Amino acid sequence: MKTKIPYIGSIAVTIGAVLIMILKPLNGSLSGQGQMVLAGILITLGLWIFKPFGLPFSAGALFFAAYMLAVGIPVPTVFSGFTQSAVWTLVAALFFGFVIKKTGLGYRLALLILKLFKPSYVSLTIAWAIIGIVLSVLTPSMTVRVAIVMPVALSCCELCDLKPGSKGNSLILLTAFAMALIPGAGWLTGSLTGPVLSGSYDAVPELNGMLNFSSWFSVSFVPVEIASLLMLIGSLLFMRPKEKLPESAAKAIKETKCGKITKDEIISGVILVICFILFLTGNYIGVSSTIVCLGATFLFFVFGIIKPGEIGTGISWDLIVFLGMALGLGSICETVGIIDWLSGLIVPALRPFSANAFLLVGVVTVFLFLWHFIDIASYFPTFVILPAILPAIQRAYGISPLVFAPILALAGCAFFVSYENHWVIMAQSVTKEKSWTPGHLLTYGIIYFVSSIIGIMISVPIWANMGLLF
Repeated sequence: MKTKIPYIGSIAVTIGAVLIMILKPLNGSLSGQGQMVLAGILITLGLWIFKPFGLPFSAGALFFAAYMLAVGIPVPTVFSGFTQSAVWTLVAALFFGFVIKKTGLGYRLALLILKLFKPSYVSLTIAWAIIGIVLSVLTPSMTVRVAIVMPVALSCCELCDLKPGSKGNSLILLTAFAMALIPGAGWLTGSLTGPVLSGSYDAVPELNGMLNFSSWFSVSFVPVEIASLLMLIGSLLFMRPKEKLPESAAKAIKETKCGKITKDEIISGVILVICFILFLTGNYIGVSSTIVCLGATFLFFVFGIIKPGEIGTGISWDLIVFLGMALGLGSICETVGIIDWLSGLIVPALRPFSANAFLLVGVVTVFLFLWHFIDIASYFPTFVILPAILPAIQRAYGISPLVFAPILALAGCAFFVSYENHWVIMAQSVTKEKSWTPGHLLTYGIIYFVSSIIGIMISVPIWANMGLLF
């Protein structure tokens, strides 16, 4: 039955889309072309979410492009996502991840940090937090970070003699996974969410230029890092076993070799550290993140760290095609009136909660976390459509679009169950039968959810003091 779900789901969505095409139920709210576009978006989302026939994201993106051209959307509008700097920032960011994985720099750093601590559940939790932050500084690619830390975490569990399915095993693996994912969302280039949302904001005329490294850091760093800290504390409170780790684990970890450091690792490390310094100072020296990323990628080619033959294989061009098309979704929806229609639904729905900033922000946060159960296409459809509605929300309730950046970043990483987060699925494919249990994943996911809510609520007075809330 499980193998039939992709087909049943995509067929059901397609039937709903066809009914919209035939019956035109939204006459008076949307034009005929608008309803045709809405139907095409639904079919595409069905392809992205359910992936029938094992179709990659790019296949759904190609269908989307062909369909939009067929219903009369202008070529520049359909392919507008590829003209945004976010796509090219992402290309470079993915090459960053390829470099630290290929050279072994990421693995070396993770192992060296682990060796600094005497094995205990508390010390290993701290170590994984440091590893996650360091890797987030070096590459925005969460996929690469997960690919680096999960084998190391699995080895750590084996050296500590933790049984698969045990609380201790799940705690170590889930902490390594979560720290590879979450803390980096505190700055623009610390996760793929940053470049994607930056591009989505820039596609909206009222928001163009609003989301940069400085503005993202000012609104996101506090809630994201508070959420990360509380998640670590909560995991130790609710998931730490009573028994201690064996004394032999310390010696085993210390004796694990990572080989002699190479020239490529040194060059890569220097380039990536300089990049992060430029990200931090870019607003003051007038250099954008895109320029820094593309320049660094050029240097990787110059120094031979990336070979010509690796252009096609080094990164996921499936993701690039998917993202380029997805980033044009907002412009298409704006052109045919779908954004105005959605605004007419969403803005009034928020009115009962608008009297209090804590209530409004809290309701939005909870909804976006729960929405992830539906939008499982890496949350990208939400990332690219919601920003176009934010100006209407700001006009109605005085909540700045900047406030939504950390909320979306945190909600986009939700992992109550494995199917809603493709990084969870990826991590489980690495750890296989030695992975965490579904129950432990749910527990950790709830801890993350509660930690995120608290982090967001603590940030509300800060945002209000910055003039971002009514």
